[in-house]
Amino acid sequence: MDHDLSSSELQPESGLAPTPTLREIFGGFLGLGLISFGGALPLARRALVEQRRWLSAEEFTDLLGLCQFLPGGNVINLSVAMGMRFRGVPGALAGLLGLIAGPSLVVIGLGVLYEHTQNDPHVRHLFAGLAAAAAGLLISMAVKIVLPLRSKPLAALIAALGFVAIAVLRLPLLPTMLVLTPLSIYIAARSA
Repeated sequence: MDHDLSSSELQPESGLAPTPTLREIFGGFLGLGLISFGGALPLARRALVEQRRWLSAEEFTDLLGLCQFLPGGNVINLSVAMGMRFRGVPGALAGLLGLIAGPSLVVIGLGVLYEHTQNDPHVRHLFAGLAAAAAGLLISMAVKIVLPLRSKPLAALIAALGFVAIAVLRLPLLPTMLVLTPLSIYIAARSA
């Protein structure tokens, strides 16, 4: 994709927003980073697919699959991949810096505050509540990620196998990915 597109030029797929500018990429990921307590992944799909319409649901699922395969944090990889897709290296830097700038400052401030209040029972209850809310967001995001796969039963089977291998059988991630990735590539190539 040409990285010198004007912000008013529509993406080729109908229903998607115009190609974002560097400022929009930075601002989008800055906002995502600032509101994503407990993890950005559940909110990333909503922000990128439903609110900003930069990606379709299927494109998000495909890109997330790639980002999960790469080393590093999924949402960090996603910010780089999204920025790179729309604006090349400057876009990748804008996405990455947007995602980590605000939260880094917030975490430093909260770390200083927590150091002084960590033994307070109210603070412990607060963290227990935050953990429950984060788990609910993660479950919601997982359901939304799986929905585009309902028309692709073999892809859903690969996702289910990955879940069973890692969450139920407690197999290590790397060997699981080394088995399931070639299998999913083979299945995708055969069904294309």
